[in-house]
Amino acid sequence: MPGKLQADLSRNQPAQHQIQMTQPHPRAEKTKNQNRLSDRVAIITGGGRGLGRDIAQAYALEGAMLVISGTSVAALAATEAEIRQTGARVIAVTADVSDDLAVENLVLATIAEYGRVDILVNNAGIAGPTALVTDVSREDWDHTIAVNLTGAYLCSKAVLPHMAAQRYGKIINISSIAGHIGYALRAPYAVSKWGMIGLSQTLAQEWGKLNIQVNTISPGPVSGDRIDEVIRRRAERSGRTVDEVTAEYTSRLALERFVDPEHVAETAVFLASSASDSITGEVIRVSSGHGLA
Repeated sequence: MPGKLQADLSRNQPAQHQIQMTQPHPRAEKTKNQNRLSDRVAIITGGGRGLGRDIAQAYALEGAMLVISGTSVAALAATEAEIRQTGARVIAVTADVSDDLAVENLVLATIAEYGRVDILVNNAGIAGPTALVTDVSREDWDHTIAVNLTGAYLCSKAVLPHMAAQRYGKIINISSIAGHIGYALRAPYAVSKWGMIGLSQTLAQEWGKLNIQVNTISPGPVSGDRIDEVIRRRAERSGRTVDEVTAEYTSRLALERFVDPEHVAETAVFLASSASDSITGEVIRVSSGHGLA
């Protein structure tokens, strides 16, 4: 009898070579144009190029009404034109986020155009110098901190009263994997990105009771012109080739490839959507597995 039972059980088990892959679950498929940000008003700093441009385009496809800011009039105009072609509402406002008055005017322009602000993406940033601390000038240090960290503080300070009045708001700060590690030759940049995480968590504590969520995205090296320039400067400073420095960067990544900017943009969509309403004070790494390799 035990032998018969065992035989019956064996017949009911599929042979390993007969197992077939099922189709992906519908939720695993890429979604766009789902109106996850329908009628939400979003300010995106540094929105004319790079990650800011990618985030702006992703938000437009999800139904958001946009304000993109930056210091390059040409870049802002080009991105504004691209977004308008999708049918989304968008205005471009030239603003240096390290300037108090410019930030105030940015938020006033948003309120004048749309009547409110629901989402702030603090993305504006610069790479800063590639040098030993002893070779970093006070001017370069101050400028990097002013744009990357003080700018996020100023923009958050300017939108929070409006978000508090409507008891709703999302602030998304774009930090970096450099905000979690020591980063030789990039001290001002690393310090500014570490500070961004501290700012996010402090704001999350202060404003959570008014239904305002504040979170951070820490990208790893993102494919594009910026990382290419960072690698070029690092190669020059260290006397190595671009290929050698590129290999050094990718060797630290479990996926052995730079981050696709679209994946950072999709994370920013999630954090701006209602799906993240119970998430605040968190850091999401989109880093290709930095430090796991």
